[in-house]
Amino acid sequence: MSSNIWTPDALRSSARALKGLCWRVVEPQSKISTMKLSDTLEEQSALENLIEETKPAIPEECKHLAFLLFTPFRYAPYPFNSRFRRVGLSPGVFYGSEQPETAVAEKAFHRLLFFLESPETPWPSNPGEYTAIAAQFATRNAIDLTQPPWRAHRDRWIHPTDYSACLDLADGCRLAGLDVIRYESARDPASRANLALLTCRIFTRRDVVRRQSWRLHFSKSGVRAICESPPKTIRFDQMAFARDPRIAGMSWDR
Repeated sequence: MSSNIWTPDALRSSARALKGLCWRVVEPQSKISTMKLSDTLEEQSALENLIEETKPAIPEECKHLAFLLFTPFRYAPYPFNSRFRRVGLSPGVFYGSEQPETAVAEKAFHRLLFFLESPETPWPSNPGEYTAIAAQFATRNAIDLTQPPWRAHRDRWIHPTDYSACLDLADGCRLAGLDVIRYESARDPASRANLALLTCRIFTRRDVVRRQSWRLHFSKSGVRAICESPPKTIRFDQMAFARDPRIAGMSWDR
């Protein structure tokens, strides 16, 4: 691919307005853990303050935001390459999806990678509890990799393990002053859209605007995801994520 396609000028010329909700799935928060270690609300508050003092500083432009929105921009060095964030002292990325079902698929896939790395770990007998949260955002500086000219290079944007083209693109987007990359999910069997928010400045509300409670149950048959409100069930069988060679070679019997 010619590098001319992602020069700052070329990227800015492809920019478009984009707004809406960005969904991501998170695990239960630390307040549950500190409650177990304290006897009163005062003790719990003091413990949480002590823990907070050990964490990296919140970036100045994110300080007005609630915990769930600023956290992806807070921590560095980043431990490994992800699709649009480099390992090391790289700027934060708020990864999310346009639909909660896509965010659930992403979470199910990444939990399977955990079990893949621990082949002796049995499948949990009980489902895990998760929360899908939606953040509201708006920008005039987004690019959409599902549209021309980017669509022609689809295989690079959705490669299951090689993120090099995506990382180079993200570097170019930051130089061009772009805020969001809209791209096809490599994990959602329905190929719906993901969002990579490159800055916390584009959130239009300081806290999440919607929540859904999900339970994910893992077994040798695959993954079942259940949402109580609105009522919804999703099933990912053994082949749902098999495009990724790591999952394709996974032993499901444990």
